[in-house]
Amino acid sequence: MLSSFLPKRLKDRRLRKSKTMIRPTFVGAIDQGTTSSRFLIFNQKGEVVATHQLEFKQYYPHPGWHEHDPEELISSVEICVDGAVEEFEKQGHTREQIVAVGITNQRETTVVWDKTTGKALHNAIVWTDARSQELVRKLKNRIGAGELTSRCGLPLSTYPSVSKLLWLLGNVQEVKEAYERGHLAFGTVDSWLAFKLNGGTARNIHVTDPSNASRTMFMNLETLEYDAELIDWFRLDRNKVILPRIVRSSDTEAYGSLATTSLKGTKITGCLGDQSAALVGQKGFTAGLAKNTYGTGCFLLYNVGPKPVISTHGLLTTVAFDFGEGKRMYALEGSIAVAGSSVQFLKNNFGFIESSSELSALAEEVEDNGGCTFVTAFSGLFAPYWIDDARGTIFGITSYTKRGHIARATLEATCFQTQAILRAMEKDSGKPLAELAVDGGMCNSDLIMQTQSDFTGITVNRPGMRETTALGAAIAAGLAVGVWNSFDDLEKVNNEGRTIFKPAISAQEAGKKFARWEKAVEMSRGWLNEA
Repeated sequence: MLSSFLPKRLKDRRLRKSKTMIRPTFVGAIDQGTTSSRFLIFNQKGEVVATHQLEFKQYYPHPGWHEHDPEELISSVEICVDGAVEEFEKQGHTREQIVAVGITNQRETTVVWDKTTGKALHNAIVWTDARSQELVRKLKNRIGAGELTSRCGLPLSTYPSVSKLLWLLGNVQEVKEAYERGHLAFGTVDSWLAFKLNGGTARNIHVTDPSNASRTMFMNLETLEYDAELIDWFRLDRNKVILPRIVRSSDTEAYGSLATTSLKGTKITGCLGDQSAALVGQKGFTAGLAKNTYGTGCFLLYNVGPKPVISTHGLLTTVAFDFGEGKRMYALEGSIAVAGSSVQFLKNNFGFIESSSELSALAEEVEDNGGCTFVTAFSGLFAPYWIDDARGTIFGITSYTKRGHIARATLEATCFQTQAILRAMEKDSGKPLAELAVDGGMCNSDLIMQTQSDFTGITVNRPGMRETTALGAAIAAGLAVGVWNSFDDLEKVNNEGRTIFKPAISAQEAGKKFARWEKAVEMSRGWLNEA
């Protein structure tokens, strides 16, 4: 009642202060992917309140090569930030309510620039790129090649960043000259984003987080520091190539702040490679939890706890996330090079469909694959096979084969490869998974998710809000600034609208299908070898 006796001026001031105190906070997430950049704004419940997306150009200079324009990656992100903030403000919010920004990015993709000018010295070489195949073959014959995985968690292949950097040093004069002068800066996309979004050479923020650094083959998994013996094995001189400083995935200061866009001055406080971000977004914080992201590629991560587990069955060992003391987790990972990109292939190259969302409907026009098996090894096969010389091959085509059969076989290829990875994970961990959390564009299809459950014989759990990769980046950033204070605070985030898929065929029938897939994989080997 006392308030009724206060002067109106004081009451208005108290009311304004009260409104300021309860004003909701939001976190932004930069999601820089293989085919597009996005910026999403999340509230404290993990709901998307605004988003903006922009596709950018893909460059394929030669068969098996894949590049991006590094400057276009930056400009696309900046456009997306401004676009999402504009939408956000139209809803009545203010940009000051966005208290932090997180970054999640395509991993392994390699950017090199001159540290003195900030200029990129070549197009970014994308993670799918296979141009270093001959270089990798020679590295595999070098003494000590078999011991690398136990240190860094990755096998030698065209996939990790190191092979891309070595190719650039051996084939691009401008890169070679910068290296000899000691001016060569190296980074994965997260490092390039942090560098450029902070204003480039003006602040010279050159950092990475362990989930990205563990994809280069330079970092020791145990120490989370660069391993001098690894770098020496690759015959690189640390005095001539500048590697980004490795910092925690959630940090209030290390990643700087945005120097441009409508969020100028907003701190960047979180960073995770896209697949680690998806695991965090699925709240896979403890050992035994797993997720599969069905994007351009397909990536299955299984949290193995605070100590790395080195695979003996063709999987990768990676850092899941590093949120500080007692909150560092490792994962086993199975990577599939071609998933959603196989759908794009049928759309763009064969004209089967007008939009990617139509492929599932086309596949549902037939009861099964009509005897077709499509090994979608466009740039070799990744985990658990690691067959660099395999190429895309369709087996079982007859005069009966229709477009629907090819469509179904294309979708099944991703499910079969996921099944192969799950089998390897069970062998490495000694524990079978009871449930698989899923996200990514392809998981929108009920047919694909039911097929995945049928093939693997386990429950598939699909969240209602499927932007879990961006949510993971937002969580990393939000934990740093107190939007959420602990994993317990995140228990109720993104729980609504989940769909559960359970196996609808027998284990015997699933086994027969998988045996035919394995036969097709063996037959796809060696297509690059001369007869």
